[in-house]
Amino acid sequence: MTESQALRGGVASGHPCVTAAACDILRVGGNAFDAAVAAGFAAAVAEPALTSLGGGGFLLARTAQGRAMLFDFFVDTPGRGLQPSQLEPHFLPVTVRFPGSEQVFNAGMGSVAVPGVLRGYLHVHRRLGRLPLREVLAPAVGLARDGVAINAKQAYFLDLLVPILTLTAAGRALFQPGGRYLGEGDVYRNPELAAFLETLPLEGEREFYEGELARRLIFDMNESGGLLTAADLAAYRVIERKPLPVDYRGCRLLTNPPPSFGGSLIALSLRLLEARDVAKLGFGSPAHLALLVAVMEEVDRRRAEGYLSPADLSGPGLNESMERVRTASGGTTHISVCDAEGNAASMTTSNGEGSGYCVPGTGIMLNNMMGEDDLHPEGFHVSPPGMRVASMMAPSLLLVDDRVRLVLGSGGSKRIRTAMLQVISNVVDFAMSPRAAVEAPRLHWDGQHAQVEPGFAEADLVNLAVRWPLNRWPVRDVYFGGVNAMAPDGQGAGDPRRGGHAAAIDRT
Repeated sequence: MTESQALRGGVASGHPCVTAAACDILRVGGNAFDAAVAAGFAAAVAEPALTSLGGGGFLLARTAQGRAMLFDFFVDTPGRGLQPSQLEPHFLPVTVRFPGSEQVFNAGMGSVAVPGVLRGYLHVHRRLGRLPLREVLAPAVGLARDGVAINAKQAYFLDLLVPILTLTAAGRALFQPGGRYLGEGDVYRNPELAAFLETLPLEGEREFYEGELARRLIFDMNESGGLLTAADLAAYRVIERKPLPVDYRGCRLLTNPPPSFGGSLIALSLRLLEARDVAKLGFGSPAHLALLVAVMEEVDRRRAEGYLSPADLSGPGLNESMERVRTASGGTTHISVCDAEGNAASMTTSNGEGSGYCVPGTGIMLNNMMGEDDLHPEGFHVSPPGMRVASMMAPSLLLVDDRVRLVLGSGGSKRIRTAMLQVISNVVDFAMSPRAAVEAPRLHWDGQHAQVEPGFAEADLVNLAVRWPLNRWPVRDVYFGGVNAMAPDGQGAGDPRRGGHAAAIDRT
């Protein structure tokens, strides 16, 4: 591979329009960080059930000079300035009906955490971007004004969230125009969002966090039992962190550090997986599948014991975990960008399922992160106001010889770490291409069953079923994550489970 081929660049995201937005920015001279921000704004239009400027996220950046940093713009616990007696969240339980089950999610004003995405995107652009903000915003403005045709995957997500997205008049205007809920082939438009985006080059995020929009938002919160305060919005800051490094078979993974726990759990998973020569087992063999489930089960065990960072697990504890593994062995979207200069950006964002509440005049639905039980294992609103909420998100970069080999990340809540583990292992242990690694069948240990996608040989599942109860899925599904991965040479993959799309940048 020549140097020019190695630095071709490309984009992988959860939607073709999002990938196109980032590619357009790269073609007009923007860098990977301009492109990632443009893609984030575009995703707020093209993937409205998964992400929003009212949600939270992370961007892991590595410059062409080798400097890496993690931008944490995930949500904060709300309630600054409120008395302890006022901090009891008021949720609106909403039943979401999946094809095989029902699940109750908490929406409404009391579910809203302090949003970080808008401030995060603008912070990253100011720190690392090159193009004028107006150019970076242009693709999203066009999509919001002209509309995006709803594809099959987005129609599926929208259909799941009908009771939340139609909770308020503003939500119904967006997702049920004229009284008819949007479905595949319909065009989704958000003219208020387009108009709001056009104010950002002059006003930035001030209006949203401290101006008239903030005052209108807080008035609604006060009227409807929300916990978000003016002090919360004014105090919100993007935090720059040092990425968490994890060595694995001669490669180095840079991922999301504490206080979020997604990256740390992937780190532990890789350390346990390294106890065996996975390549010799053969992909999908009985021994390989048993090893994967054993690692997932052990990581769940350690998390239940309070393991949240690499330092929490002592040498004896790690050895104990490895021995158990040896014995057994018998609402989120992601954007990955590489540019031709050697810059790389890995960004994961989420709006949860959405709160149902839209900030007046902006077309922005706020998150329901305070009502997400995955994010609050010790109970809702245990943390004091102003605390950064921990997350399972793990935007990552895989390095070989100090060069980026793969930019990757995933949506999928608890399945993020297992999806990422399998894709990383597929690339490192089995020398798969990014596309083959992403499209290979996956499994996931949910605490009671090994959830198994189709694609594994039935004979190879027999031994697995002896130790663990299996739930065989008839189709690949969004349940198993959505890993979008891109290599600097332009090889990449958007996860088909979530309608992902990847494109290389053509050289001219």
